[in-house]
Amino acid sequence: MKLKRKQGKKQYEIFLQWLLPLLLIIAWYVATSSGHSNTIFPSPIKVLNRAVTMLENGQLLEYTAVSARRAVIGFLIGGGIGFLLGLINGLWRISDVALNTTLQMLRNIPVLALISLFIVWFGIGEKVKIIMVAFGVFFPLYINTYHGIKNIDKGLIEMGKVYGLRGISLFTNIILPGALSSVLVGVRLSLGIMWLVLIAAETIAADAGIGYMAMTARELMQMDKVVLSIIIYALLGKLSDVIASALERRLLKWRAV
Repeated sequence: MKLKRKQGKKQYEIFLQWLLPLLLIIAWYVATSSGHSNTIFPSPIKVLNRAVTMLENGQLLEYTAVSARRAVIGFLIGGGIGFLLGLINGLWRISDVALNTTLQMLRNIPVLALISLFIVWFGIGEKVKIIMVAFGVFFPLYINTYHGIKNIDKGLIEMGKVYGLRGISLFTNIILPGALSSVLVGVRLSLGIMWLVLIAAETIAADAGIGYMAMTARELMQMDKVVLSIIIYALLGKLSDVIASALERRLLKWRAV
C-alpha cells in the first residue's frame, strides 16, 4: 500500500513538471491554427515535420551529438578546475588570500565580451568553443565550492578532530559532505550556463552543432528550423536539470530533495 502511494505521488509530480510545457504547446498550436501561412511564427506541426525530416537524413542527431560533445568537454574542464580551486582556496588561507580576490574580479567579466580575444588567441576551431564553455561554467562551481567549504560548521570539524579524524579522513568524512550541498548547487548552475554559452560559441564559424543549425536557418528564414533549435536547447537544459537532481538524490540521501 505504501509502495503504491509512493508511486502515485511520483507519477503526480512528473505530471506537474510537464503540465506547463504541455499547456504552452497547446496555446502555441491554437495561436498558429488560424489557417494563414505564417513563416515568422511556425506552427508546432511544421516544426515537428522539420524534426522528422532532419531525423531521417541524420542531421539532427549529428548536430545534437556535436553540441553535446562540446558542452560535456567544456563542462568537465571548467567545472573540474573550478571545483579544485574552490577546494584549495576554501581549505588553505594563503591560497585564498593570493587567488580569491583576483578570481572574483575575473568573474565579473562576461564571457561573451571575451569572444574577440578568444578568437585571436585560440582561432575559430573547436578549441575556442570548448574554452568559452569552460570559462562560463568555471565560476558557478568555484564560488559554490568555495563558500560550501567556508560555511561548514566549525563545531563539526572540532568534533571530528576529537574522534581522531585528521587530514584525508577529516576531509572525506566531515568537510566534503558538509560542502556537498553547495557544490551540487554549483553543478546545477553550471549546467544551465553551459548551454547558454554554447549557443553563442556555436555562432563562431561553426560548420556543425545546434547553434550552427539555428544561425544558418535564420539566414534562410527557415523559422521552423530556428524554433526546433530552441526546443532542442530547452530539452537538453531539462535533461541537464534531471541529471543534477539525480546526483542530489544519490549523494544527499540524508536529506529530502
